[in-house]
Amino acid sequence: MERRVVITGLGTISPVGNTVTDFWNSLIEGKSGLNFIQGFDDVDLPVRIVAQVKDFDPIANGLERADVRKMDLYCQYAIAAANQAVKDSGLVSGENIEPDRFGVYVGSGIGGISTFVRETGKYLDEGARRISPLFIPTMIANIAAGNIAIRHNAQGPCLPIVTACATGTHSAGEAFRAIKYGLADAIITGGAEAAIHPMAIGGFANSRALTSSETLEDACTPFDARRSGFTMAEGAGILVFEEYEHAIKRGATIYAEVAGYGNSCDAHHYTAPRPDGIPASKAIRMALEEAGYTADDTLYINAHGTSTPLNDKTETNAIKLALGEENARKALISSTKSMTGHMLGAAGGIELIATALALKNGIVPPTINYKEADPECDLNYVPNQAIKVDLTIAASNSLGFGGHNSCVALKKI
Repeated sequence: MERRVVITGLGTISPVGNTVTDFWNSLIEGKSGLNFIQGFDDVDLPVRIVAQVKDFDPIANGLERADVRKMDLYCQYAIAAANQAVKDSGLVSGENIEPDRFGVYVGSGIGGISTFVRETGKYLDEGARRISPLFIPTMIANIAAGNIAIRHNAQGPCLPIVTACATGTHSAGEAFRAIKYGLADAIITGGAEAAIHPMAIGGFANSRALTSSETLEDACTPFDARRSGFTMAEGAGILVFEEYEHAIKRGATIYAEVAGYGNSCDAHHYTAPRPDGIPASKAIRMALEEAGYTADDTLYINAHGTSTPLNDKTETNAIKLALGEENARKALISSTKSMTGHMLGAAGGIELIATALALKNGIVPPTINYKEADPECDLNYVPNQAIKVDLTIAASNSLGFGGHNSCVALKKI
């Protein structure tokens, strides 16, 4: 029997706020989290504009000092956001949910790159015997999910997913399926990333993926003709998905219903999206069809919207193919990356939170920094100012290196 799935908990660590309230208020006010990079003043970097998490206090977010010493920053972000989300949900393993029915689907696109670089330096300078015994369990991309499961006694399915920039959305989609088909009653899901490091910046910049802008207001301009590349960001976006009857029985607050999921691959290129957008459109269509979307719905799409020349026009075409030209022009579309930057493996989680809050609150966050229209990006991207609208359905879209396409659809409840 297929079961309904709802969102009962949210948690954020982001460049625009380290609580859900601060994050949401920043989005609807159009505040940017971009800044000139801090912490690497002695390094000659090819780009200087990023979106870093500010004023993060791991202790205030429920971590112990011993945890901080043993965890890469991406894992700290993940646990902090998961702690928020689980507290928000009110779930307590062994009290109102069985431990073996409580799961974790949290991924990271890159994992502990700062740990990897630090320990590599030890190896090159001092030899293999100087490498930390905690190197592997600190660096690996699955350890955030494992540590979240340990902390919250989640003994059910645990599936860390790595699909580059689609990681958070795939994690949420697979969590949705697991609950829908009875494998769990609740799952902590989303993504985390902390890859703002000279090694990662150099790699992305030299592949010409990052913005060339030297001014903050022009660095991240999704769907704008001036777009020149994405802006690296960091943080975590974590949600609690729960079976509907389980949530209702215990009187949980429900943000939205998770109603559809689409997953496809371009099978085209290791970094560039397939130009015609056909596979990406299939992921969008699958998610919306499963959610019961019709032309009468008022639809919001939180777009992948990276501010790269290829992504934004390809995604625009994918939306048109998925919805049809007329319905695509009726849809409200925005890229919250214009404010948060591109959080890589955390992007899908943080953007699904934005999508759920847009649906619940009837406010669509804007695409800021929008100035010059591009004929190849000709839909309604909610430029510069949030708008109030009574939404009935919403979707969050992600596209990742390797051609990974993912979309999760939500319905108002």
